[in-house]
Amino acid sequence: MQKTFWGYRRENGRVGVRNHVIILPVDDLANAACEAVAHNIKGTMAIPHPYGRLQFGADLDLHFRTLIGTGSNPNVAAVVVIGIEEQWTKKVVDGIAATGKPVVGFGIELHGDHDTIMRASKAAKVFLQEASEKHRVECPLSELWVSTKCGESDTTSGCGANPTVGDAFDKLYAAGCTLVFGETTELTGGEQIVAARCRNDQVRADFMRMFDRYQDLINRHKTSDLSDSQPTKGNIAGGLTTIEEKALGNIQKIGKKCVVDGVLDKGEVPGGPGLWFMDSSSAAAEMVTLCAASGYVVHFFPTGQGNVIGNPILPVIKISANPRTVRTMSEHIDVDTSGLLQREITMDEAGDKLLAMMFRTANGRLTSTEALGHREFVLTRLYESA
Repeated sequence: MQKTFWGYRRENGRVGVRNHVIILPVDDLANAACEAVAHNIKGTMAIPHPYGRLQFGADLDLHFRTLIGTGSNPNVAAVVVIGIEEQWTKKVVDGIAATGKPVVGFGIELHGDHDTIMRASKAAKVFLQEASEKHRVECPLSELWVSTKCGESDTTSGCGANPTVGDAFDKLYAAGCTLVFGETTELTGGEQIVAARCRNDQVRADFMRMFDRYQDLINRHKTSDLSDSQPTKGNIAGGLTTIEEKALGNIQKIGKKCVVDGVLDKGEVPGGPGLWFMDSSSAAAEMVTLCAASGYVVHFFPTGQGNVIGNPILPVIKISANPRTVRTMSEHIDVDTSGLLQREITMDEAGDKLLAMMFRTANGRLTSTEALGHREFVLTRLYESA
């Protein structure tokens, strides 16, 4: 396995593998202005979303944490923030500015769209030209942060694509990388396996607290089972009959040698290298958005039935071991490991195949989701607005 990759070293020392200049709305009212700026300044990217008004408490905290984390991600070179209100816009700007990267904010109130778009476009042009002069530098593999989440799973996921990620994670863990997995709901029935893999009693207690919090939510809403959504109809069509079967396949992504070193809340930034568990939804776009907000720069996404999810700033590498999916959705698959189930390649070779694609992606190759323009950005909501 290679020991280095080529990335962009940011002002705070973190390393990214992309060099985006993003136009980030604080709230849904700023989406149109952000998209207008991105239209004016070619090469920048707006990230619209539907939330940000009348949220409160932990939900509002998560909203800001996700936006600030997205702008702070090392795959982002610079950020233009636009919001309806100056105060909340400044909060996001100040959070991103703590990384040292170029960031500026504009409030629409008392200015209107036209003036805001003009001023923001001028700033975005300067940021884009400055970003275009940045060069990749050779970086040690240990500085690469890699996340994982699976989607549209079937029997080939737990037997092929997910263990491929697990093999790659074992190798990256040994190299000192910072890794994360999550999908709290999809550990149901296998949570004790994850608990047994935790580094110590404190990490184990933190993990079980996160898992039990989810179980309590189910109980409070008098939901006796997850039959309407877990497994999904697609999972069932793919041969998965229970959430326990799905969980056992999901857990394959953390390999055989990795130890769970710590636990993160949604969108929280890890405190050091190792394998982290992040409490998160199993919804694909939500989980990947949270991984980007936590600072991860490459994402492994194994899929059985085929999932088209992408992200604006986090390159998503799709892996499938299902020969039918590889054939019918070939434009979405970056790594074909169907040879595993056909006994044409070993698990070690499958893991190395994924790692080879990871290095190519980190060094600049566009993933299928990037080439196809999939930029799903979905914020996690905890409860309804005020």
